[in-house]
Amino acid sequence: MSRQLQREGIWNTIISYAGIAIGYVNVLILFPNILNEEQVGLTRLLLTIAEMFAQFAALGFVNMSVRYFPYFRNKEKQHHGFLFMLLSVPMLGFGLITVLFLLFKPVIYDYYRENSALLLDYYYYIIPLAFFTLLFNLFTAYLRSLFKTIVSSFVKDFLSRLLIMALLIAYTFGWMDFRMFVILYVAANSAIALFLIGYTLWLKQFYIKPAISEAISIVPFREMLFFGLFTFMGNISVTIIKSVDQVMISSVSLSDNGIYTTSFFITSAIVTPALAIFKIAFPQVAEFWKDKNMPGLAKFYKQITLINLIIGLLLFIGIWANLDNLYSFMPATYSAGKWVVLFLALARLVDLATGINGIILATSDKYRWDLLFNIVLAGLTIWTNSIFIPLYGMTGAAFATMLSLVFINLLRMFFVLWAYKMQPFAWSSLGITIIALIALGVSYLVPYMGNVYLDILIRSAVITIVYGALALGFKVYPEMNVWVRKIVKTYTGI
Repeated sequence: MSRQLQREGIWNTIISYAGIAIGYVNVLILFPNILNEEQVGLTRLLLTIAEMFAQFAALGFVNMSVRYFPYFRNKEKQHHGFLFMLLSVPMLGFGLITVLFLLFKPVIYDYYRENSALLLDYYYYIIPLAFFTLLFNLFTAYLRSLFKTIVSSFVKDFLSRLLIMALLIAYTFGWMDFRMFVILYVAANSAIALFLIGYTLWLKQFYIKPAISEAISIVPFREMLFFGLFTFMGNISVTIIKSVDQVMISSVSLSDNGIYTTSFFITSAIVTPALAIFKIAFPQVAEFWKDKNMPGLAKFYKQITLINLIIGLLLFIGIWANLDNLYSFMPATYSAGKWVVLFLALARLVDLATGINGIILATSDKYRWDLLFNIVLAGLTIWTNSIFIPLYGMTGAAFATMLSLVFINLLRMFFVLWAYKMQPFAWSSLGITIIALIALGVSYLVPYMGNVYLDILIRSAVITIVYGALALGFKVYPEMNVWVRKIVKTYTGI
């Protein structure tokens, strides 16, 4: 990876983990102990529906930015009006989806009235939240194409969570009622889009002058619309995959959704480094395709997968070994999500283990196949959730998600292997998995320390030492050994 990409990746990871720290305080301590389960479920569902709304409205143009911007890149010519095109079509899409959202209000009311009536009191709040979510997604894609990912990570993963923490503390002191809290909660999650717009202006990259004739001379508009249509259909599938569990659980109980999404967030640390890396991997993969650099892409594929596994497995075993400690910070009802954590964590590990196959397909000439895989996954997710939620509730939803993701990721991986003769694994992948199991086993030999904070500290330290020592000793990722030596030499002179 280039020095700029490494720098972006490091800063994204630092910001993401600072955000995770604040997020854990919010989700594990403040939300469960300040709001009841139904109110927690409402705040999560508002964001989920707004994200669905925004994805439908985008009409596939978020992904189009990553694929086609390398051909438009020319600051002197204002990128040939690319930003105007990127914004204009989704704004039309937002108007259309808003009309549908209002027309289908009676249907949505019927779906949630019996068990989740609280959502209906805040139905119209979703529209402004969705609008700013759409803007945030579009400007994040644009800035990512400019290889400027740090600020978008900062406002999404850190600033918004800091604002929400402030709101929760203010609500605790009785400075507002719950309705005002929701209004400000929506505002805090919307303000980050305005921050990105301001950052784009500061970069002097806010070019919204139309230049349609220039654009179609670079890439035919029909081709871009065709690609946008396919990615739009794919985004519908992805949106269903990400959201159907919450939507279906909430129709049964907003309280269950509060517990489910809290457990879901506990596992989010596992993929946080991967998400930061994927932000820089997406445009990098697009550049590999543009340059027809297949050996470079194959090497990048394995490198990203191994890095994700090394970090993800350490975080998984750390979370699982400390799970009872984490639930001790919350009301007892939240411990019902223990198996949700296990199934979702395993699903996330499969995502990491199969590398960036989705990004490779989405940016390749076979992007149409990725649509097929997403449609299959969406259908599978709906089907498995409809079976397992009535039987096992939120645990069933997590199990359904795991089954669906394991199936589709393996399918994608074998397709990339067949089409491009690339696969993400090396023997080091097996080695780091065995090391993770050994470190987890050692953690169970540590007795409870009598204090939850001390226990988390000691147990996590034991896991990290065993895992790190074995990973470095067996050189599962030689670049990591070089990096550690540089740090040791810098601070010790040895």
